[in-house]
Amino acid sequence: MELKKTHIYEYHAEHGNVVDFGGFAMPVWYDGIQVEHKAVREGCGIFDTSHMGRTWAEGPEAEKFLNYVVTNNVSKLEPYGGLYTVMCKPTGGIVDDLILYKFSTEKYLLVYNASNREKDFKWLKKNSKDFKVKLNDVSDGVGMIAVQGPKAVDVLQKITEENIGEVPRFGIADLTISGYKVLAGRTGYTGEDGFEVFVLDCSLDNPEKALKIWNDLVGAGAVPCGLGARDSTRLEAGLWLYGNDIDESINPLEAGLRWTVKLKKPGYFVGRRAIQSMKDEGVKKTLVGVMMEERGIPRHGYEVMDMEENLIGVVTSGGMSPTLGKGIALAYVPPEFKAKGTELYIKIRNKFVKGKVVKHRPFYDDSVYGWKREKK
Repeated sequence: MELKKTHIYEYHAEHGNVVDFGGFAMPVWYDGIQVEHKAVREGCGIFDTSHMGRTWAEGPEAEKFLNYVVTNNVSKLEPYGGLYTVMCKPTGGIVDDLILYKFSTEKYLLVYNASNREKDFKWLKKNSKDFKVKLNDVSDGVGMIAVQGPKAVDVLQKITEENIGEVPRFGIADLTISGYKVLAGRTGYTGEDGFEVFVLDCSLDNPEKALKIWNDLVGAGAVPCGLGARDSTRLEAGLWLYGNDIDESINPLEAGLRWTVKLKKPGYFVGRRAIQSMKDEGVKKTLVGVMMEERGIPRHGYEVMDMEENLIGVVTSGGMSPTLGKGIALAYVPPEFKAKGTELYIKIRNKFVKGKVVKHRPFYDDSVYGWKREKK
């Protein structure tokens, strides 16, 4: 089956190492994961995120519908504000995590994972039947580019007419970039400051707008980055990857996503009873960050053992942290092992390698790296 192409595919095919990523032809790297990771942590990296899902929810009951289908409180949003949330099944399992932006009480933009594009839209449609809301999947008609890093604002400003420094974190704005009208949300998936740029009215057949902005960003000093650096930066930031760290078998309370669940918001939302029940009973497992104290790289699926070498959990995401020079992992373990400093083993190639539980959001010192870093 032919791979789906994004709006930036022409650039990837010429400059990148293209692989099959969930049915999309995407670059895993250009000049190397280490180089690209460093660019995001120290300068400005750009990622093609056009494979992600984008849906407009519009109508007199758009807000009411979204409050029903997501766990966070949409009513708290101001116009041009955004929030991170999850959609759950009635069982409490996570359908997907997403960001939604409010333009008015009757108009919202939802952004969700590429791997769940079809599933999520079907889920939204299924749950919208009792609401006066229109859903429009515009994933193929809107290009999407992430601009990330401590120099992201400076680089993007070079090709933007408006003052982008005024856009608040998790806010979204109408901007003019490379002469085109776009939307830009101040967020991302790397832990760094930056923007997700939505290139409007840009079809896969005529992707020139997105390609122009991409090439202008490269000309302004941005480093093109592939999936490898996207994964290594998000893991260092302790951010969840759907299909690894969260899925339909995981309750948001287990995943450390309690802050996205507003059990006291008015009205019912899908999964509320199951989440309340788990809150009342207590979780049986919880997601923790693990930093290796001995040499070894933890990977998805590796077993986690206590100090008596009893199996207690499993790694969901893992790898070598280029910033820290150590192996790091996210893993589910029983709550009694979640305390910071708890020692445990990860079984790597039949060897028990020692690690300890650390704060995983983020793994790095956020006064030195990430969007909270102390400005010099």
